[in-house]
Amino acid sequence: MTRKTLLAIEAVLDVAYNARPNPVQSRDITARQGIPQRYLEQVLQHLVRKGVLKGVRGPRGGYTLARERRKVTLGDVVRVISQMDADEDASIGGAELGTQIIGPIWEKHQNELLSRLDKISMEDLCNQARAAGIGRTDDETIDFTI
Repeated sequence: MTRKTLLAIEAVLDVAYNARPNPVQSRDITARQGIPQRYLEQVLQHLVRKGVLKGVRGPRGGYTLARERRKVTLGDVVRVISQMDADEDASIGGAELGTQIIGPIWEKHQNELLSRLDKISMEDLCNQARAAGIGRTDDETIDFTI
């Protein structure tokens, strides 16, 4: 798994964890996760086009999950980023050993990994984050009640 994929998972988890009730802005994800803004916007837009995230326009806009947290899996995110990487590498050819020997083995193991990642939802990861005591954006809201 590439660093790019791990950063995409962190971004989607950040949205899943913090986008209630308001969308999460990319600059907030950058601040919390340290993901470079230039990379993040490109990935977030791709995730919107593939139906993992939903973009919300306007001054209070940002990103939310396109489906319920329990219906977005790690496999969904990994597939989008893998396809994004494959599109970027489309011009790279392969020799016979790569395409006929290594490629099928790689694909078999990647499918097994994706099958396992499909069983882990954003809801599962949000529950783990909450159990670990990781605060949400709303947790930092100041209460002015007297």
